Formats: sequence, C-alpha cells, structure tokens
Amino acid sequence: MANTRQSTKRAQQAQKRQTRNSLVKSTTRTAVKNAITAILSKDTQAAQAAYTAAVKALSKAASKGSVPAGRASRKISRLTLFVKKNLPQVLR
Repeated sequence: MANTRQSTKRAQQAQKRQTRNSLVKSTTRTAVKNAITAILSKDTQAAQAAYTAAVKALSKAASKGSVPAGRASRKISRLTLFVKKNLPQVLR
C-alpha cells in the first residue's frame, strides 16, 4: 500500500504501464502467430499481409519500450528466415 502522494502516483503509473505493455505484447504475439499460420497455409497474399503486420507490430512494440529492441529484432529476423524458407515469393 502506498503511503505518500508520490508513491501513490508511482503505483498508478506502474499499473497503467503494465496494462499498456501487456496489451501491446498480446497484440504482437497474435500478429506473429497469424503470420506463421498464413505462411504455413501457402497463401501468398495473406502471408505477405500477415508478415508485414507482424514486423510492424514488433517494431512498434520495440519503439514503445514494451519489448526490448534486441528481442524484437531477433524475432523479426527469425520470422524473415522462416518466410524465406517456406514461402520465398512473399519477400519479393
């Protein structure tokens, strides 16, 4: 329990950040999962759209600080390699 005005405010700010970060992380995970599903379904149009959305979501999460930049970069890199291996025409 917060005892001072400052600690009360800090607790509220932390709660706000936690809510925002969990929402961003959840959205990002969903975008990556949708991209992988679309790539495995071999649908070029859907895969391209889903891949672009996933990369955008990861980059945005990193820029907002919800996800560390290195982790986002690693996930983008691995997703790109996955696309190149399974559906190379998406990246053309």
